[in-house]
Amino acid sequence: MFDAIAPRYDLVNRVMTFGMDVGWRRKAVSGLNLPRGSFVPDIACGTGDFCRELMRWGYRTAGFDMSAGMLKKAKTHAPLILADALALPLGNACADGLTCGFALRNVTDLGRLFAEFARVTRPGGRIALLEVAQPQSRMLRAGHRLYFHRVVPLIGGVLSDANAYRYLPRSTGYLPPPDQMLKMLEGEGFICVERKLLALGAAQLIQATRR
Repeated sequence: MFDAIAPRYDLVNRVMTFGMDVGWRRKAVSGLNLPRGSFVPDIACGTGDFCRELMRWGYRTAGFDMSAGMLKKAKTHAPLILADALALPLGNACADGLTCGFALRNVTDLGRLFAEFARVTRPGGRIALLEVAQPQSRMLRAGHRLYFHRVVPLIGGVLSDANAYRYLPRSTGYLPPPDQMLKMLEGEGFICVERKLLALGAAQLIQATRR
Protein backbone atom coordinates (compact mmCIF):
# COMPACT_ATOMS: atom_id res chain seq x y z
CA MET A 1 0.00 0.00 0.00
CA PHE A 2 2.76 2.46 0.92
CA ASP A 3 4.64 1.63 -2.27
CA ALA A 4 1.49 2.55 -4.21
CA ILE A 5 0.93 5.92 -2.54
CA ALA A 6 4.61 6.95 -2.45
CA PRO A 7 4.58 9.09 -5.66
CA ARG A 8 2.10 11.62 -4.20
CA TYR A 9 2.56 10.95 -0.50
CA ASP A 10 4.15 14.32 0.29
CA LEU A 11 1.51 16.24 -1.65
CA VAL A 12 -1.38 14.51 0.13
CA ASN A 13 0.25 15.06 3.52
CA ARG A 14 0.63 18.78 2.89
CA VAL A 15 -2.94 19.14 1.67
CA MET A 16 -4.67 17.11 4.38
CA THR A 17 -2.70 18.74 7.24
CA PHE A 18 -2.85 22.24 5.68
CA GLY A 19 0.96 22.19 5.77
CA MET A 20 1.06 21.87 9.56
CA ASP A 21 3.01 18.59 9.42
CA VAL A 22 6.13 20.61 8.56
CA GLY A 23 5.89 22.53 11.82
CA TRP A 24 5.16 19.37 13.80
CA ARG A 25 8.42 17.79 12.63
CA ARG A 26 10.31 21.00 13.37
CA LYS A 27 8.92 21.02 16.91
CA ALA A 28 9.84 17.35 17.38
CA VAL A 29 13.43 17.88 16.25
CA SER A 30 13.86 21.09 18.26
CA GLY A 31 12.85 19.17 21.40
CA LEU A 32 15.66 16.65 21.06
CA ASN A 33 18.14 19.17 22.49
CA LEU A 34 21.17 17.18 21.36
CA PRO A 35 24.59 18.54 20.32
CA ARG A 36 25.17 19.22 16.63
CA GLY A 37 26.64 16.20 14.93
CA SER A 38 24.65 13.75 17.05
CA PHE A 39 23.49 10.63 15.23
CA VAL A 40 19.67 10.57 15.08
CA PRO A 41 18.18 7.91 12.78
CA ASP A 42 14.60 8.26 11.55
CA ILE A 43 12.49 5.11 11.70
CA ALA A 44 9.75 4.53 9.11
CA CYS A 45 11.24 7.48 7.26
CA GLY A 46 8.90 7.39 4.26
CA THR A 47 10.02 9.98 1.74
CA GLY A 48 12.58 11.54 4.09
CA ASP A 49 10.83 14.57 5.60
CA PHE A 50 12.23 13.93 9.08
CA CYS A 51 15.69 13.22 7.67
CA ARG A 52 15.73 16.61 5.95
CA GLU A 53 14.64 18.39 9.12
CA LEU A 54 17.26 16.57 11.20
CA MET A 55 19.98 17.58 8.77
CA ARG A 56 18.83 21.21 8.91
CA TRP A 57 19.48 21.11 12.65
CA GLY A 58 22.98 19.78 12.12
CA TYR A 59 22.33 16.17 13.07
CA ARG A 60 23.72 13.12 11.31
CA THR A 61 20.90 10.81 10.30
CA ALA A 62 19.86 7.78 8.28
CA GLY A 63 16.38 6.72 7.24
CA PHE A 64 14.94 3.23 7.70
CA ASP A 65 11.72 2.01 6.07
CA MET A 66 10.11 -1.25 4.92
CA SER A 67 8.66 0.35 1.79
CA ALA A 68 11.04 0.31 -1.15
CA GLY A 69 8.61 2.57 -3.01
CA MET A 70 8.85 5.23 -0.30
CA LEU A 71 12.64 5.09 -0.26
CA LYS A 72 12.74 5.37 -4.04
CA LYS A 73 10.74 8.62 -3.89
CA ALA A 74 12.65 10.04 -0.90
CA LYS A 75 14.08 13.53 -1.28
CA THR A 76 17.01 13.58 1.12
CA HIS A 77 20.78 13.25 1.04
CA ALA A 78 20.71 11.03 4.13
CA PRO A 79 21.56 7.32 3.74
CA LEU A 80 18.40 5.24 3.29
CA ILE A 81 18.08 1.61 4.35
CA LEU A 82 15.33 -0.89 3.56
CA ALA A 83 14.68 -2.44 6.96
CA ASP A 84 12.10 -3.66 9.46
CA ALA A 85 11.65 -1.27 12.38
CA LEU A 86 11.39 -4.29 14.68
CA ALA A 87 14.86 -5.51 13.67
CA LEU A 88 16.94 -2.45 12.88
CA PRO A 89 20.40 -3.04 11.40
CA LEU A 90 21.96 -0.83 14.07
CA GLY A 91 24.25 -1.63 16.98
CA ASN A 92 23.29 -1.40 20.62
CA ALA A 93 23.32 2.16 22.02
CA CYS A 94 24.69 3.53 18.75
CA ALA A 95 22.19 6.39 18.38
CA ASP A 96 22.19 9.67 20.29
CA GLY A 97 18.50 10.09 19.53
CA LEU A 98 15.73 8.78 17.33
CA THR A 99 12.65 10.04 15.51
CA CYS A 100 9.59 8.30 14.11
CA GLY A 101 6.69 9.98 12.40
CA PHE A 102 3.13 8.67 12.03
CA ALA A 103 4.07 4.99 12.00
CA LEU A 104 3.16 3.67 15.46
CA ARG A 105 -0.36 2.72 14.38
CA ASN A 106 1.07 0.55 11.58
CA VAL A 107 3.05 -1.66 13.98
CA THR A 108 1.30 -4.69 15.45
CA ASP A 109 3.67 -5.06 18.42
CA LEU A 110 4.39 -1.64 19.93
CA GLY A 111 6.15 -3.17 22.92
CA ARG A 112 8.67 -4.82 20.64
CA LEU A 113 9.10 -1.57 18.69
CA PHE A 114 9.75 0.44 21.85
CA ALA A 115 12.21 -2.24 23.00
CA GLU A 116 14.07 -1.83 19.71
CA PHE A 117 14.10 1.96 20.16
CA ALA A 118 15.60 1.42 23.63
CA ARG A 119 18.19 -1.02 22.30
CA VAL A 120 19.65 1.34 19.71
CA THR A 121 19.44 4.56 21.79
CA ARG A 122 22.32 5.31 24.17
CA PRO A 123 21.67 6.20 27.83
CA GLY A 124 20.71 9.87 27.95
CA GLY A 125 19.62 9.81 24.30
CA ARG A 126 16.35 11.45 23.31
CA ILE A 127 13.49 10.17 21.17
CA ALA A 128 10.66 12.09 19.49
CA LEU A 129 7.61 10.27 18.14
CA LEU A 130 4.87 11.96 16.13
CA GLU A 131 1.48 10.35 15.70
CA VAL A 132 -2.11 11.30 15.01
CA ALA A 133 -4.41 11.86 18.00
CA GLN A 134 -7.96 12.78 18.89
CA PRO A 135 -8.91 16.17 20.38
CA GLN A 136 -10.08 16.09 23.99
CA SER A 137 -13.06 18.39 23.45
CA ARG A 138 -16.21 16.53 22.39
CA MET A 139 -17.02 19.14 19.76
CA LEU A 140 -13.51 19.20 18.32
CA ARG A 141 -13.38 15.41 18.41
CA ALA A 142 -16.58 15.17 16.36
CA GLY A 143 -15.25 17.63 13.79
CA HIS A 144 -11.91 15.85 13.66
CA ARG A 145 -13.59 12.48 13.14
CA LEU A 146 -15.68 13.87 10.29
CA TYR A 147 -12.64 15.38 8.62
CA PHE A 148 -10.27 12.45 9.19
CA HIS A 149 -12.70 9.69 8.27
CA ARG A 150 -14.69 11.42 5.52
CA VAL A 151 -12.72 14.28 4.00
CA VAL A 152 -9.22 12.75 4.11
CA PRO A 153 -10.27 9.68 2.05
CA LEU A 154 -11.83 12.06 -0.50
CA ILE A 155 -8.59 14.04 -0.74
CA GLY A 156 -6.64 10.80 -1.03
CA GLY A 157 -8.99 9.55 -3.72
CA VAL A 158 -8.55 12.68 -5.82
CA LEU A 159 -4.78 12.98 -5.41
CA SER A 160 -3.66 9.41 -4.81
CA ASP A 161 -5.33 6.13 -3.74
CA ALA A 162 -8.76 6.20 -2.08
CA ASN A 163 -8.46 2.75 -0.49
CA ALA A 164 -5.16 3.63 1.19
CA TYR A 165 -6.55 6.84 2.63
CA ARG A 166 -9.58 5.00 3.95
CA TYR A 167 -7.23 2.65 5.78
CA LEU A 168 -5.03 5.38 7.28
CA PRO A 169 -7.82 6.98 9.40
CA ARG A 170 -9.07 3.55 10.46
CA SER A 171 -5.58 2.56 11.56
CA THR A 172 -5.82 4.93 14.54
CA GLY A 173 -7.99 2.26 16.14
CA TYR A 174 -4.87 0.12 16.55
CA LEU A 175 -3.24 2.63 18.90
CA PRO A 176 -3.50 1.89 22.62
CA PRO A 177 -4.74 4.65 24.95
CA PRO A 178 -2.13 7.42 25.43
CA ASP A 179 -1.45 6.59 29.09
CA GLN A 180 -0.79 2.98 28.15
CA MET A 181 1.65 4.00 25.42
CA LEU A 182 3.60 6.18 27.83
CA LYS A 183 3.77 3.36 30.38
CA MET A 184 4.99 1.00 27.66
CA LEU A 185 7.88 3.37 26.92
CA GLU A 186 8.72 3.60 30.61
CA GLY A 187 8.65 -0.18 30.82
CA GLU A 188 11.22 -0.42 28.04
CA GLY A 189 13.72 1.87 29.76
CA PHE A 190 12.68 5.45 29.01
CA ILE A 191 12.28 8.25 31.54
CA CYS A 192 10.93 11.82 31.37
CA VAL A 193 8.22 10.51 29.07
CA GLU A 194 5.82 13.27 28.07
CA ARG A 195 3.04 13.76 25.55
CA LYS A 196 2.09 17.05 23.93
CA LEU A 197 -0.99 17.62 21.78
CA LEU A 198 -0.58 19.62 18.57
CA ALA A 199 -3.10 21.33 16.29
CA LEU A 200 -5.93 21.35 18.86
CA GLY A 201 -5.32 17.67 19.53
CA ALA A 202 -5.20 16.37 15.95
CA ALA A 203 -1.62 15.17 16.44
CA GLN A 204 0.59 14.20 19.35
CA LEU A 205 4.29 14.46 20.09
CA ILE A 206 5.76 11.92 22.51
CA GLN A 207 9.24 12.68 23.86
CA ALA A 208 11.39 10.63 26.21
CA THR A 209 14.95 10.10 27.42
CA ARG A 210 16.74 6.76 27.50
CA ARG A 211 17.54 5.75 31.07
